[in-house]
Amino acid sequence: METNSLETVSRLLLPQGTFRNEPFIDFKSPENARKMKTALDLVASQLGLEYDLIIGGLHLKTESKIRSLNPARPAQIVGIHQKAGGDHAEQAMQAALHAFETWSRTSTETRVSLILTAADIIRQRKFEFCVWLTYEVGKNWAEADADVAETIDFLEFYAREALRLASATTPIQYPGERNELLYIPLGVGAVISPWNFPFAIMAGMTAASIVTGNTVILKPSSDSPTIAAKFIEVLEEAGLPQGVVNFCPGSGITFGNAIVEHPKTRFIAFTGSKTVGLEIHERAAQTKPGQIWIKRTILEMGGKDSILVCADADLDAAVEAVAGSAFGFSGQKCSACSRCIIEAPIYGGFTERLRERVGQLTVGDPVANLNLGPVVNESALKSMLAYIETGKQEGRLIAGGNALETPDGGYFLEPTVFADIAPDAVLAQDEIFGPILALIKVGSFEEGLAVANNTEYGLTGAIFTADRDRLNRARHEFHVGNLYFNRKCTGAMVGAHPFGGFNMSGTDSKAGGPDYLTLFTQAKSVAERL
Repeated sequence: METNSLETVSRLLLPQGTFRNEPFIDFKSPENARKMKTALDLVASQLGLEYDLIIGGLHLKTESKIRSLNPARPAQIVGIHQKAGGDHAEQAMQAALHAFETWSRTSTETRVSLILTAADIIRQRKFEFCVWLTYEVGKNWAEADADVAETIDFLEFYAREALRLASATTPIQYPGERNELLYIPLGVGAVISPWNFPFAIMAGMTAASIVTGNTVILKPSSDSPTIAAKFIEVLEEAGLPQGVVNFCPGSGITFGNAIVEHPKTRFIAFTGSKTVGLEIHERAAQTKPGQIWIKRTILEMGGKDSILVCADADLDAAVEAVAGSAFGFSGQKCSACSRCIIEAPIYGGFTERLRERVGQLTVGDPVANLNLGPVVNESALKSMLAYIETGKQEGRLIAGGNALETPDGGYFLEPTVFADIAPDAVLAQDEIFGPILALIKVGSFEEGLAVANNTEYGLTGAIFTADRDRLNRARHEFHVGNLYFNRKCTGAMVGAHPFGGFNMSGTDSKAGGPDYLTLFTQAKSVAERL
């Protein structure tokens, strides 16, 4: 192994090498605001460039293209990408299989060194990556920074976890034997990433795959392929061998399905909608001729998340948390609060205070760093407007409800709140994935807990109360993968809040946790008689 690899990895073994979450940028600092504006100008000069498919190191072009648009200004092209089809699936698979032969036997230290180098490159260009997120998916500065910081966190955390797995031992050494437990890579995996955290989730699933020795066929969302292309550039700069990650934006129906169904695909890591996730799970379960393993699916599929506000809650903190959880990144987070469940004694007062707080939120081009930017595309906006019409039949509109017209035709929607929604209403059950919040009144804590558990999902949730008995009961009975007490239900931090949900929210993969890398490996027990 090269000396610089040893030096890079050695810093993890020192006390100061303990994992720490990447600090967020203080954009109130004039210096940081200046750096962000400089990065905005730099990236603006690069908008509209064309990016190739990269398969086994070959740069390929296709007749069909994917045009990634700025949702705040849809006429502005962020990047032009090739569109991989079914005919590219076999080519990508063969490239990944060939690379696996050597990458799987590459030392853990070398793989870790590459991931750490990639983290350092991103850290050095943090403002630039923030801006790509602002242009491509409409994140304001703070939301973009959180995405970039989480990307760095995933790389740093999984690097350390890979070293830990590499040094794993059996619980005991049986007398007269030498016993080993080896976590070995699975093979070729498909990484199918979403548009809402197009940097962190895409890079996290990819890094977890390759740091453990697997090779990857990466299919990013067609709404956010440019940030994925920029990540591939980082990996190449860090020294990633050809074929370890194959960059293939494309159609889910043609290319995506072909990769999921391929007999040589060993695992699929997916984040996205319940509908697509279940379809991937079903397709992966159908064995094909020549397939000799059960494909592993690692799925995160969304939520219908609740914050329960009890009568004894700190209302100032609860109002702020609900507004932040519901409307951060325009509610386009699987962890977003889309239901606020409120005990009857405070329902009226809380509703009015929340209405006032939501009225203070600003909506507009994220380049200007307003509270809410656009929703991701025209189809999403139309779907949300249809839900608003449903909400008018099911409850009482107390804030928002309108699309905003802008000179550039952006896909903007006001933060919208409906009161008096029934627990089984459409607005209380469907994952809308936008800035639409349902308020539900309950008569007691027990009723509120039952309502919190009445959906098919189980991703995040929160409760505001000063009652320790209620918190303890919620700890056991509020059935979600990520539960928060007296704080918002978004903003999971790598290492502190391993992330993944129950029920139709997915396979509870717990990204950013100590068990995550085991999903990308298989444990091999070796016993040698002495």
